[in-house]
Amino acid sequence: MEEIKRLLKVRMRQKARKPDFRHPYAHTKLRLRDKSWRRPKGLHSKWRERYGGKWSGRILVNIGFGSPKAVRGLHPSGYEEVLVYNVKDLEKVDKERQAIRIASCVGMKKRLAIEEKAKELGIKVLNPTQR
Repeated sequence: MEEIKRLLKVRMRQKARKPDFRHPYAHTKLRLRDKSWRRPKGLHSKWRERYGGKWSGRILVNIGFGSPKAVRGLHPSGYEEVLVYNVKDLEKVDKERQAIRIASCVGMKKRLAIEEKAKELGIKVLNPTQR
């Protein structure tokens, strides 16, 4: 567990230093400004070739920007996230390693029932209702 905590801190430091990778043409097309990273594939793309112009300071996504393998995909609290839709789904959750996130499509009545049962079982809820 101590190793996991240490690696989570390492991941947090790495993410703070990592540039925010934007779509290659996010500066020209308004519809691309919020889109995720896509590798530049153009035949004459200077960004793909990594030289010249306004791209010289830009960084392509590389393997070195990844987080430690042991904590990849974990919540910052160190738990593995499990999406829950109903009370029955709580039976499959391991309370030592996993925490639940209640799906957004779940209504208030069922959400309160899930939270009550999770509290009873000692399972951490990542998105509890604001009371």
